[in-house]
Amino acid sequence: MSQFNGCGTALVTPFRPDQSLDEATLRSLVRRQIQEGINFLVPCGTTGENPTLSRTEHLRVVEITLEEAKGKVPVLAGCGGYNTAEVIELAHELQPMGVDGLLSVTPYYNKPTQEGLYQHYKALASATPLPIVVYSVQGRTGVNVEPATLKRLAAIDNIVGVKEASGNVGQMAAICHELPERFDVICGDDALTIPLISLGGRGVISVASNEIPGDMTRLTQAALSGDYAGARAIQRRWFDLMQVNFVESNPGPVKAAMAMMGLLDPVWRLPLVPPTEASCAKIESVLERAGLLAAARSSHAD
Repeated sequence: MSQFNGCGTALVTPFRPDQSLDEATLRSLVRRQIQEGINFLVPCGTTGENPTLSRTEHLRVVEITLEEAKGKVPVLAGCGGYNTAEVIELAHELQPMGVDGLLSVTPYYNKPTQEGLYQHYKALASATPLPIVVYSVQGRTGVNVEPATLKRLAAIDNIVGVKEASGNVGQMAAICHELPERFDVICGDDALTIPLISLGGRGVISVASNEIPGDMTRLTQAALSGDYAGARAIQRRWFDLMQVNFVESNPGPVKAAMAMMGLLDPVWRLPLVPPTEASCAKIESVLERAGLLAAARSSHAD
């Protein structure tokens, strides 16, 4: 079994009101994840607002995550971008820190061809021995990693999986069918975790687990063990939360929700801005119905 099976959290990056990195809150969030039983952690992905982090901040977020994880859970560090040479440089800096692998989003904006995608990941894999998980999310990057390209990439020893966030269940089925058994297909959309696992997927890199790490881990593990009825019961409870996290561009809503839960300050870096009043009202309503605000009030009262 791969170390990136189960539920991994695409960690948000907390900032202070002055826009600086909130290291104390980050440590608290990572400890909460581990206490709740998360299977692995993903710092500095796009949910972590990594395009707005300086290189020093990016490395510091990963360093803090590793310090708090203390080897209890694997750390899959974000390492993507549209400049292959810069991505390789970042990989070279992350490797000696002790990360367990790299999550590398497809180059965005420049929209490489399938051959360009293959050569990009081949170059990254040649530059580091670390396991690499390809992140395919066409809705955010403008490019789709097609099953045939993933099949070529899977022939490279240290390209070990894909975070599949195309939203296309047919494509997910094709990837699970055509890729070798050793290759991990990981869901990139909370609401599609159960169907992807039923097709042969190995887990999820989750946004909702920032808010509910324990239940997202239980949902994923139930599905992986074949308890689909149990997984569906958890999904029914949290489906509205999974949906409202994307009422505006991620990670706007999830950070707003976490602020309402008392987990961090509601601070984003431009070009992200706080969700609108209407969106915040929807988020608050979902949290209230789910009991997350009551739990937060009780925790603060203690």
